[in-house]
Amino acid sequence: MPIRFVLASMAAALAHGCGAQTRSPEYAQVQRSLNTGWNTWDVYSVAEQVLAPEGLAIRVGLRNRSALDRDAFLPDALIGRFGKDDEKVVPGIHTWNGSYTQCEITWRGHAVTLETAHDGDDVVMLASPAQADGEGPLLVVSAGILWNRPGSVAWQGDHIAYEGPSGARAVYWTGGGRTPPTAVPLSGPYFAAPLGGPIGICSGKPRSLAEIRAALGRARPAGTGMAGAIQSVIGWDTTYEPAGDRVFSPVSRLWSIRWGGFVFFDWDTFFAASLCAVGDRDLAYANAIEILNEETPGGFVPNYARAGGWKSFDRSEPPVGSITVLGLYRKYHDLWLLRDTFAPLLRWNRWWDQHRTYDGYLVHGTDRGTNPHDPDDGSVGTKQGAVFESGMDNSPIYDQAPFDEASGRLHYADVGLMGLYAADCGALAEIASRLGRNSEEAELRARAARIRGRLQTLWSDKAGIFLNRDLDTGAPSLRLSPANFYPLLARAATPAQARRMVREHLMNPAEFWGEWVVPSIERSDPAFRDQNYWRGRIWGPINYLVYLGLRNYDEPEARRLLAEKSAALFNREWSRNGHVHENYNAMTGEGDDVTSSDRYYHWGALLGLIQLDEAGAGP
Repeated sequence: MPIRFVLASMAAALAHGCGAQTRSPEYAQVQRSLNTGWNTWDVYSVAEQVLAPEGLAIRVGLRNRSALDRDAFLPDALIGRFGKDDEKVVPGIHTWNGSYTQCEITWRGHAVTLETAHDGDDVVMLASPAQADGEGPLLVVSAGILWNRPGSVAWQGDHIAYEGPSGARAVYWTGGGRTPPTAVPLSGPYFAAPLGGPIGICSGKPRSLAEIRAALGRARPAGTGMAGAIQSVIGWDTTYEPAGDRVFSPVSRLWSIRWGGFVFFDWDTFFAASLCAVGDRDLAYANAIEILNEETPGGFVPNYARAGGWKSFDRSEPPVGSITVLGLYRKYHDLWLLRDTFAPLLRWNRWWDQHRTYDGYLVHGTDRGTNPHDPDDGSVGTKQGAVFESGMDNSPIYDQAPFDEASGRLHYADVGLMGLYAADCGALAEIASRLGRNSEEAELRARAARIRGRLQTLWSDKAGIFLNRDLDTGAPSLRLSPANFYPLLARAATPAQARRMVREHLMNPAEFWGEWVVPSIERSDPAFRDQNYWRGRIWGPINYLVYLGLRNYDEPEARRLLAEKSAALFNREWSRNGHVHENYNAMTGEGDDVTSSDRYYHWGALLGLIQLDEAGAGP
């Protein structure tokens, strides 16, 4: 059996602390509905179809036939690798449920298009070389069983036979009979043949190339547009995680692999839920609920949670959970979603007020505590750990923020955090009202009013914007980031204040406006020219949160322009390379200019979600 299949099974067996949580009947049905059928479930390759829940995998690989490169073998394909000899994958359409996928793989001078589709309960796949000249690579199609599931695969006549709990299945291809011995590092059954022309693969029964093409044609979506683009972004990032027996959408496959098999980040995963709400209710619910299921014993959603049960027990990340869940409810009207999520959202909301206040203001922090700490996370108890809680890992707005080592707190009144938190209180109060939780509703509305009141003390009439404050010296910080606009989310600004913020700052070309918007630090700040992560680059979630804030005020022109500019930024590399970036250069609009911007990070698609929301077609 291929070593990757073995390692995946070992990882599932060794993982601790990440088993499935107790699920309501409604949510259990959501996961059952998601975890079925053929799809790109395996985090380790996009050139693979896996049958869930059985774990039967059909994997497509390439071997270079060059006389000078006979050992070169590409067993897996992933989007966004940066190495000189790595494959380049241009992702195409990927429907929500994997009923159709298409991608182009270029590797060592060979270009192959791989299409897949559902044909009833079966899967069909078509590998087509860019040039049918007989000089293509060796196409290697192997079968195996993932996640330590029971069953077997073996050659049987002209096909690979699978036996498992669901019965018998067969895998066929159009590339000829059983492959003679071939020097590829696989221990399970496989097909191999020169890719001199299109080769089809299918399950269930033999099919001709014409039949496979017909099945692909029936499954191929007619149109795409922005909603289709978001569908594809999420489709390629959605995977199955065996230790927790769950389907969800991690930020990217590369991040998940680097973190041991999967990784959740707090606000990233809530944003994934909003993106899924464009077309897949169940997947939207799964993302929102699964990140809440990673709640720590302290009662908060962690900054991250990863394979092996490790998570950030010392810190959280921006509280966007309640506004996300409320948005999902407003679209789909399932009261059980509010019942399932209310308790962890309320514990998290109370945790901020109980553990992250200083002098009446909300601040970021990191708690050493008594919980075990991830051995690979050296930031616990440090200023960097506290800054990580903001989600803006190296933002210059925290460069001079004072940090108290004894308490693990930044003594820095944070306008962005307070704006998000007041919005969280308001959204959660509405959820409480829907559930008839009157006392909690009153508690939350009072807390929201208190935080809005404290925010008003951070308003600078001279600057025309809310300013962060050094709580040791009392001095305001004049460094501006888009987080300074977050009070708009909480309706904490008066209409007159909002008007000044938009006209004097957001739409000011010397600060945040321009061809590409919105930079993560104002253009006049010395750190803007760094264009390094949160030091000047543009981030999809920031544009999205600013846009949601604008919706609370009479600013139609600012909303329209922000939507247009955000969509243009998204489309620039999406249409060219199929990339959806973690962040973008605010001077050039490029995402590929640095290696610190993942090329397929789902929250980049929030730039397109703004356009759908503005058109009334979003969640």
